[in-house]
Amino acid sequence: MTVAGSTAWAAAVISAVISLTVSLNLQVKLLVDIGRTVRRNLQSDGRLRPVDLARGHGLSTQAVRNYEAAGILPAAARTSHGYRTYKPRHAQALRAFLALVPGHGHQTATAIMQAINRDATEDALRLIDESHAQALDDRRTLQSVEAALRDLEPVPEEGGDTLVGPLARRLGIRPATLRKWERAGLVQPRRDPQTGYRVYSAADVRDALLAHQLRRGGYLLEQIAPLIVQVRSAGGIAPLESMLRDWHARLSARSRAMLTGAAALDAYLGCRPAPAEDRPSDHAIASPRSSRLS
Repeated sequence: MTVAGSTAWAAAVISAVISLTVSLNLQVKLLVDIGRTVRRNLQSDGRLRPVDLARGHGLSTQAVRNYEAAGILPAAARTSHGYRTYKPRHAQALRAFLALVPGHGHQTATAIMQAINRDATEDALRLIDESHAQALDDRRTLQSVEAALRDLEPVPEEGGDTLVGPLARRLGIRPATLRKWERAGLVQPRRDPQTGYRVYSAADVRDALLAHQLRRGGYLLEQIAPLIVQVRSAGGIAPLESMLRDWHARLSARSRAMLTGAAALDAYLGCRPAPAEDRPSDHAIASPRSSRLS
C-alpha cells in the first residue's frame, strides 16, 4: 500500500471512530435529556418523588416515609407501579413540622401535624396554646426563682422545722420526691432521735423551694446539687447568675422558634385542601344541564 493509500485508510478509520464516538456521546446525551425530561414532566404537574422531598430538607428517604407513616405528612398518592408521589403541600407539611420541633418539641409537633392532617385543626390549635402557656409558665417560674433568690434571707438559727408530709404538700410534690432529692444531696434533713422521722429545718425548706423551682426550669438533679451547695456556703445568688442568664436565653430562643413554627404552619394550612365535609360533592359540582335532567 502506498503512503497516500495508507494515509487515506488511516483517515477513514479515524473518521469512523470519531463518528462512532460522537454517536455514542449523542446517545448518552439523549438518554440524559430523556431522564431530565421525564423528571421535569413528573414535577411539572407538582409531583415529587420521596428523594426530592428528602434532599430538599436534608433528610433520608426513609425519614420521609416514616413521617408519612406517623401521620406527620398527608398520605402520598401512588403510581400505577406503586411508587409514592408527593405534592407541594407535602413539602409544606414537612417544612411546618421541622419548624415546629424547636419550639414545641418532637412529640408535640408530631401531635400538631397529626391533628391538622386529620382535619382536627381545633385540636392542633389547642396543643399550640398549651405550649405557649407552658412557655409563659416557665417565664413566670424564672421570675419567681430570681425573686426568691433576691429575697433570700439569712436562715433563722432556731424554729421553722417541718416534716416530710407538710413540706411535700407545700411544694405540690410527693414525699418520695423529697427522699430522692435527699439522696441527690439537694436537702439534708436530720432524723428525729425518738421517731426516726425526717425533720426539715428552715435551711432545708429554703433548699427544697430552690430545688423545686430549678427543676421546673428544666435543670437536672446533678446540675442543681452543686449550686445549692454553693448557695448554702455563700449565702447569696452569685453562683446562680450565669445559670439564670442561660435560662433567659433558652426561653427567648424557644419563643422565637415558636414564631417561626407558627409562620410555617400557617403557610401549610393555607395550601391544604378543604376538609372533606367542606368540599363540594359530586352532585354539587354537576353541570346545570345534568342537574336539570336529574
